[in-house]
Amino acid sequence: MKNRAVFKPFIVLTISAALLAGCGSSKLNPFNWFGGSESEKIDVPEYEISRDARQMVDQVLSFKIDRTPGGAILRVVGLPPTQGYWNGELVAKNEGKPEKGVLTFEFHIEEPATFERAGTPISREVIVAYYITNNSLVGVRSIRILGTKNARSVRRR
Repeated sequence: MKNRAVFKPFIVLTISAALLAGCGSSKLNPFNWFGGSESEKIDVPEYEISRDARQMVDQVLSFKIDRTPGGAILRVVGLPPTQGYWNGELVAKNEGKPEKGVLTFEFHIEEPATFERAGTPISREVIVAYYITNNSLVGVRSIRILGTKNARSVRRR
């Protein structure tokens, strides 16, 4: 009798784990809502650049979305032209509202106060994060991060 009492929860756990594993590629699984980022070259017209005192990062190297219970955290790595850039921030365009299902951010950084050498690319990287609530993600099909020379975007699966 005691063996049966232990055996039933084991069967239920095994079946539950198998069912949840099948949801791995499902659109219902919130951890699958956004895939890997894709890079695209862009030319940003001068009139489109934000009036933020900081400049946009040269290149957006990587972009990842980590789901959280209340929303998502955007993690973005940018590459400025030299070392010493700081005060990085993602600035939402269109007041943080999606345009045609695309939520767009500009990656802004502060220039160094003095001349800095170029250094290696990894020594120049600037990493920023941005939290978005689930309510802000309603109607969003894609998230796009703009740099001066390229943009990266992630689409919902």
